[in-house]
Amino acid sequence: MTPKRFLQILTVERAKQLLFESKSLLDVSDSLGLSSGSRLYDHFVCLEAVTPGEYKKRGAGITIDYAVHTTPFGNVFIAVTQKGICKLAFLSQNDIEAYIDELYKKWPYAIMRENYESTFEIIESMFGGEMKLDRPLSLHVSGTNFQLSVWKALLEIPPGTVTSYTQVASEIGRPRAARAVGTAIGANPVAFIIPCHRVIQQNGKLGGYHWGETRMHAIHARGSQRGMSNGCSEAVRVRSYI
Repeated sequence: MTPKRFLQILTVERAKQLLFESKSLLDVSDSLGLSSGSRLYDHFVCLEAVTPGEYKKRGAGITIDYAVHTTPFGNVFIAVTQKGICKLAFLSQNDIEAYIDELYKKWPYAIMRENYESTFEIIESMFGGEMKLDRPLSLHVSGTNFQLSVWKALLEIPPGTVTSYTQVASEIGRPRAARAVGTAIGANPVAFIIPCHRVIQQNGKLGGYHWGETRMHAIHARGSQRGMSNGCSEAVRVRSYI
């Protein structure tokens, strides 16, 4: 890490503390000795992939609908904002509360409500292959710039194909960062749609899937039967807010 990068990280961490204390964006910029609010904006977008204003709101004005649904690959927890899917995770145990707590930590001021009906159509379009949406699926996720670049690269992997961690690293212009790519893939907040199951080891093995190698085998097997890598309906398209 360069000294400049280290200073940026310290600046953003201090800015988070000040914003948490309800300081205005102008006051925060002045306290940090930044020349303008745009410098604070640049730091946040570069390191956090969100604006200072979005961080300060911490979910205010956002409604999150969530539910648990049954799929061919086990139960999934899904959470959706007005902009799109913000969380989709396969359940290995009864860990629903852990995912709800995770959402509260990220968006403490958001309205959280269990809503089976509003999320059912999305799940059916993803896994059932029968119900068609009148618009592409949307994603509403955030992460570091590096994580976002990896997730975007995963969205570009064509159905019916697989790639390796090294190939993804090269795709994002970081050919020596295969290990870091693996960590970013492990942090994928939206299973199945951000297709981390299409990334395999360099030697061709499937190991390393966050939601279990058995489930990964099942996804690929069902996808092969349908002529697609993830078994998703061909009507499903993705529009990303990341």
